[in-house]
Amino acid sequence: MADNYIEKQYEQYEARKSAWQKSSKTSKKRSMSKNIDPRRRVFITGGASGIGKAIVKAFCNDDCLVAFCDMNEASGRMTAIETGALFYQVDVTQPHEIENTMKELFSTWGDIDIIINNVGVSNFAPITDTSIDDFDKIIHTNLRPVFITARQLALHREEHLSNNKYGRIINISSTRYLMSEEGTEGYAASKGGVYSLTHSLAISLSKYHVTVNCISPGWIENNNYENLRVEDHLQHPSQRVGKPDDIAKACIFLCKQDNDFINGENITIDGGMTKKMMYIE
Repeated sequence: MADNYIEKQYEQYEARKSAWQKSSKTSKKRSMSKNIDPRRRVFITGGASGIGKAIVKAFCNDDCLVAFCDMNEASGRMTAIETGALFYQVDVTQPHEIENTMKELFSTWGDIDIIINNVGVSNFAPITDTSIDDFDKIIHTNLRPVFITARQLALHREEHLSNNKYGRIINISSTRYLMSEEGTEGYAASKGGVYSLTHSLAISLSKYHVTVNCISPGWIENNNYENLRVEDHLQHPSQRVGKPDDIAKACIFLCKQDNDFINGENITIDGGMTKKMMYIE
């Protein structure tokens, strides 16, 4: 058992090393990216599917060095193959797994320029069916990793104050931080925490030249977009349901070199739904 575990870990290390070397060579061949400096080093949590996968693709397309983590090994490996990004299988409820991944990236890359905290679970259920452990698991998945990744970056930057004058953290919150349906207590609390933690981190990390913002998506359809009803789209002032690329584009925008005056902010991307008054007729 131990030998198999060691062999598997070594195989994963070699695969990540090979992917990084390939990405590094590709970046050096390209003199200019579309939006972001191609030397930017990006770490994304929950990047195997949905919004996270769209974000991974967007930064890879801008010639950045990209690493992401996810619990789903099969989806993670597939996304890595499709994009050329580095994949780490990580359970974000275990702090040491996130910390060790970031330490490996610091060792390999020298620093991390951009962190996208995207990982999240919903697990909606009636409050009477939600245990304290259920609630804690949502908090430990959706909220606590935001603090852990920011803390690790701060610790690293504290030791290298003169080396990097650029940094971005983008936290994915939700419009549910300010509006709810029944049975969403854990999710709403975690996303409200992400919203509040964002502006706190923006102040604490300013001395490390890191801006911290969050994005609150509304309805973003990750699967079977073509099966949505006409009324699903038309209820939105923008006349359509959102797509993962809508969030990825905002991440790219916030990470541009010149956009350093946007700091501590929450950007709602929901097709206008939270501005729409609704009454039963």
